[in-house]
This record gives sequence, structure tokens and C-alpha cells, in this order.
Amino acid sequence: MTGTLMFSEAREGGEAVARFLERNADTLKTLAAHLKAHPPQVVITCARGSSDHASTYGKYLIETLIGVPVASAALSVSSVFAAKPQAANALVIAVSQSGRSPDLLTTVEAYKAAGAYVVALVNDETAPLVGLADTVLPLNAGPEKSVAATKSYIVSLAAYAAIVAEWSNNQSLKDGLKALPAQLKTAFDADWSAALPTFEAATNLFIIGRGYSFGVAQEAALKLKETCALHAEAFSSAEVRHGPMAIVREGFPILALATSDTAGDGVREAATEFAGRDADVWLADTQNTPALKDRILPSLKAEPILEPILRIQSFYRFANALSLARGLNPDAPPHLNKVTKTV
Repeated sequence: MTGTLMFSEAREGGEAVARFLERNADTLKTLAAHLKAHPPQVVITCARGSSDHASTYGKYLIETLIGVPVASAALSVSSVFAAKPQAANALVIAVSQSGRSPDLLTTVEAYKAAGAYVVALVNDETAPLVGLADTVLPLNAGPEKSVAATKSYIVSLAAYAAIVAEWSNNQSLKDGLKALPAQLKTAFDADWSAALPTFEAATNLFIIGRGYSFGVAQEAALKLKETCALHAEAFSSAEVRHGPMAIVREGFPILALATSDTAGDGVREAATEFAGRDADVWLADTQNTPALKDRILPSLKAEPILEPILRIQSFYRFANALSLARGLNPDAPPHLNKVTKTV
């Protein structure tokens, strides 16, 4: 269970976040000062895959704590259709482990030419993306050799939280970030093995989150496809009621990721409802939900905004074990490469 690159790299999440925060402390303050002096009317995120899921988390942070609308760029608009955006008062946040995907670079170039201010979250500091950015925040996650991104995703989440903590001057979030590296180490040790039989036998499943946890639900679904050959779909606990819940019947596997805020209440309600239909539900939560008393996966309570980062850290260890239990190699999924160069 512990002999994979995925396991060892995910385990480094806390150390990687600590490195990011120390390395970028001054840059984060300078960036926040710029954003306060020149408030953007809109934020555009540029990313694919795990980085785009991190940007979903960033969207919720920025819209709830800053109040600026956030949209995810459709990269093909620039790379395939060569359309020119209107972006004179926009902030662009580009997130990429490699910083080398051609469609992402083309999109960032187009927004920069239109007058946007560009922030890059990138792990490879030699990447072309670095040269396009007005502000660079190196993820400082260190080498990541497993095809499945883990610690770079965790640092990307923490990076969004750190940007917003400084931008909004939210002291609770700042304090939470100081505690996060140690909490990530504890979260990685959480034992979710009781849920292995459910998902080892699965073919299709839902992963449920809401609010700040929705982006990590997206990431968890991707990782189950990528490392476990499982068809998993992520839904908000609100959105799942608009049609998808019709296929939830007896024995249908569900992994629910709850936070200790009001959005987590929606996840708990959905999980309880599905359990009432005899679905095979597991809930990662810090609270006791009576209908799921034997189906609660151990989770850490923290600043609610940061709890999703702890949930995905616990999930990564579980996904690694599940991949191996299904006879797969989580480090080398078939047909996938570490750097995906879409155009």
C-alpha cells in the first residue's frame, strides 16, 4: 500500500504547503496590495484537469470572500477559434503543474494582450508560463513523478486560499493556513479502509460535495477514473437533485465529502436521503449523522474553508489503496502522460 509514488508524493502535501507559504509570503502581500489598489471586475481562471478543479475551489473563495465574479476560461476559444477576449480590467489566474500546455499558453497570451493582469501558479519554474505572468507564485511542490497529481493539487488549493486570505485580510483564514501543514500530515493518516469493499466492487458511483468542497469532489472523481478505472461523477448536493439522483438505487455507491459549515449540512442531508434508499453511502465528516453512524470516514475539523484540503489529502491515501486493491498501478494509468499538451 505504501510503495507507490502516488503514496509518497501525496504524503508530502503538508511539507509542500509549508514550502509554498514560506517561499511566497512577500509575493502574496505584494499581490494583495496590487489587487486592492486595482480591483478587477472579473477573475478568469485558466487550467485543465486537477488544476481546473483547484480553480473551482478558488472560485468559491473569491466569490464568497471578495465578491468578484469568477469564470473558467474555455481554452479552445483562443487556441482553436483564435477569438480575442475583452479583458482590460480582468485578473487571470493560470494554474498548471507543468506550465507547458499549448492551449493554456495561447489563452494566457490572448488575455495578456487584451490587458489582463496575469498570475501564474506553476510548479515548473522553467516553464513558458512563467514568462507570461505579471506575478508568479511557484507551487514549490517539488518533483512529482506519478502521473496522478497529488501534492501539486494540494498546494494549488492552498495557494488560492493564501491569495484570498491576503486579498480579503481574513485573519481566521490566515491563522488556518498556518496550521494547515501539520493538519495535512494528520489527515493523511486517516483510515478510510472500511470503505474499500464498497468501491473495490463498484463500476459507477457519485461523489458529493457542496460549496468549498465541490472542487475536491471533482478531483476525487477524476482520480478514481485515473487510478482506479472507476466511472465516478462529482455533483453538488444541490445539483444532484436535478435529475442524477434518479439513478441512485439500492447498493449504488456514494462518497460524500462534508465540511463543518452550512454547505456541509446540504451534503449530510443528501447522504442521509440516499442512505434511506439503501444506497451504499460513505460520508467523510467531523459530525455524527445518525443515519450513517457506521459509515462515517474519519475527518479533521478545521477552519471550514480549509477542510476540503484535508478531505482530499485523506482521500488520496484511500485512492492509492483502492487502486492497488483493484490490481492497478496508480503511478502509471494506461494511455496517460504526466504532461498533457492539448492544443
